[in-house]
Amino acid sequence: MTTDLDVVPAELIALADALRDAEATRSAVPPPSSLQAGLSLDEAYRVQRLNIHRRAQRGEVLVGHKVGLTSLAMQRQLGVDQPDFGVITDRMVIPNGGSIDVEDLIAPRLEAEFAFRFASDLPATPTLDELTAGLGGVAVAIEIIDSRVADWRITLVDTVADNASSARIVYGDFEPASEATIAALPSTVITLVQDGQDVASGPGSAVLGDPLTSLHWLASAIGEYGDRFRAGDVVLAGAVAAAVPLTPGSTWEATAEGFRPVSLSSTAHVSTSQGK
Repeated sequence: MTTDLDVVPAELIALADALRDAEATRSAVPPPSSLQAGLSLDEAYRVQRLNIHRRAQRGEVLVGHKVGLTSLAMQRQLGVDQPDFGVITDRMVIPNGGSIDVEDLIAPRLEAEFAFRFASDLPATPTLDELTAGLGGVAVAIEIIDSRVADWRITLVDTVADNASSARIVYGDFEPASEATIAALPSTVITLVQDGQDVASGPGSAVLGDPLTSLHWLASAIGEYGDRFRAGDVVLAGAVAAAVPLTPGSTWEATAEGFRPVSLSSTAHVSTSQGK
């Protein structure tokens, strides 16, 4: 079966190459929208899918999805007016309590959010009831976003092409997705803590009014591209507050009532030639 990745225009391949190389070299590039005038949202998702396809060819395993730009705070922070989505692979996942070398990234930021794990396959365009029935668990998570675009000078199409500015994720232990747990999510506040100090917080209602609304939006959005949620998928519903710069030498934790916390530490590689 022919797909839209079988014959990709040279200009979209060039954008995908630039973003891929920027991530590999940790050297940011100009916004894709400045390199190709009139870049459409569909073309931007095509660039995203091309680089995800390349990741899969290198042996990375697709383990989930993320919704981005779901909160008003994040939309204002980045100057956009609608959500987007990206793909998560196994090499983006940090174990709970693990560490991240900040110098592996370009200009990283952290977001606190809810993560969901699906217990069963869903149809491409599930109803809200079907989506809820397919949930297996809910956890608190931290997403590390990073822009391969210089100085975060992005429009919607720029972040879409850049896999929704995805970099790394870490999630805590999953709680059963009971009716009570799901119903309480809009009023449940997640707090991001740096070295014991609260640095950001927000309720689940900051995510399109309800994290389930975000998941349902995503299910329909990826369904338009022939994809769907599958058993075992981990899905991030979107940030509850504006992103915080990821600085080295700190311990970070996200907490919420009714959930076990999730944490990671940030480090920075020190060159052996430093000071010589």
